[in-house]
Amino acid sequence: MGPSFTKFQVGAILGFMNIALFSDSYLPAKNGVVTVMVQSRKALEAMGHHVVVVTVENSPESRKTRPDDPNVFRVRAIPLGLGTNEFIGFPQKRKIMAFLREHNIEIIHSHTEFYMAHAAKSIGKAMRLPTIATTHTMWEDFYNFYIPMARLIPVKAIRKVVKRLFKKFYALINVSSKARDYFKKDFMLPQIPSVVIPNAVDMEAFINKKDTPDELLQMRRNWNIPEDNTVLLFVGRIGEEKRVLELLDIAINLVKRFEKVTMLFVGVGPMLEQMKKKTGQIYLDHRIIFTGYLNWNDLHTYYAMSDIFTTVSLSEMHSMTVLEALTSGLPVVTRSDSSFFDTVLHGENGYRGDSDIEVERYLEELITDNDKRRAFGEASRDIARRFTIETHAKKTLAFYQAVIEAYPHPLDETKTAQAVAAVDAV
Repeated sequence: MGPSFTKFQVGAILGFMNIALFSDSYLPAKNGVVTVMVQSRKALEAMGHHVVVVTVENSPESRKTRPDDPNVFRVRAIPLGLGTNEFIGFPQKRKIMAFLREHNIEIIHSHTEFYMAHAAKSIGKAMRLPTIATTHTMWEDFYNFYIPMARLIPVKAIRKVVKRLFKKFYALINVSSKARDYFKKDFMLPQIPSVVIPNAVDMEAFINKKDTPDELLQMRRNWNIPEDNTVLLFVGRIGEEKRVLELLDIAINLVKRFEKVTMLFVGVGPMLEQMKKKTGQIYLDHRIIFTGYLNWNDLHTYYAMSDIFTTVSLSEMHSMTVLEALTSGLPVVTRSDSSFFDTVLHGENGYRGDSDIEVERYLEELITDNDKRRAFGEASRDIARRFTIETHAKKTLAFYQAVIEAYPHPLDETKTAQAVAAVDAV
């Protein structure tokens, strides 16, 4: 008898990859990183590759609601707190290694910087597997809002921590030029090879049904929004790091100035009650609306019934909600930040303001110009086609292939970047 092979070994022989994604957050949790992982996994599997996820047990309650998935390995975890819905995992390395061997894993891809990232690095080293990471978060912008006594911590200390977290990865994926430029600075990790692979949206999954005009009108009525009002939309975490208080001030000015304007905030977070209270005190709670949490599968309807998407956040790496707005054909107005340079093309599908005052002025311009709004929206749809999940998956695979072929020798960053960029030309 000849040698016997598992189906995962057969897949590798046929040219399909066996990939492990590590994260401190996964379904049923809802956030940008989870969305990226779920969509990437789906696209990679559709191409014939085998993907497993190593993550945390979100909570005892989640065991009742999350689907039973044999390709997801969960470790014991406790809530992180600090105003977040995240969990701290306690990896059982031997069990994880047995799981990875069972699935004949060839590459480990971390989508976190914390406990599961440490597990990914140590397990990758022990199993002699290349271990890479995606840089999802700009911690210099976030730590002030989530670490107790953060103002006593110098930014140099945060840089040192982030550097320590990432320095043992074989290579990095940056989701934007902003992320790449940050990690290439002399005080960070310029020596680690990296490429830029922007986030993407699974358009088919996001727009899972076409809303009729009557359905969109009914949704407006559900929120007491007049049919002829211009609706401004923000989707995201209602937290200080998103500068939602500053956006609220802009919204207050605009709804006072324009009788037929409504501002819609979609999401939850620690600033939600404070913002609701403020709008109630000035009797604008019928014009500035807070939806709270919405299921991702329903979000497209809120984009579809809106007219302009806006955010003044300066802490993004590569905003998923902006990509969703583009997919929905909305003009977009943001602050001028390099994380938006490839999605919000100034004067083409929206505007990037150098200040909050400029953002307000650009919103006013679009509120009063229906033709420009329509033209910008059409341009947004065209731009969205550059960020399909299929393109994202192909670029990621090109990166994986270069990493697997080079490991354990140094990765040629220039050739790898060229291989990833070549996907756009296909």
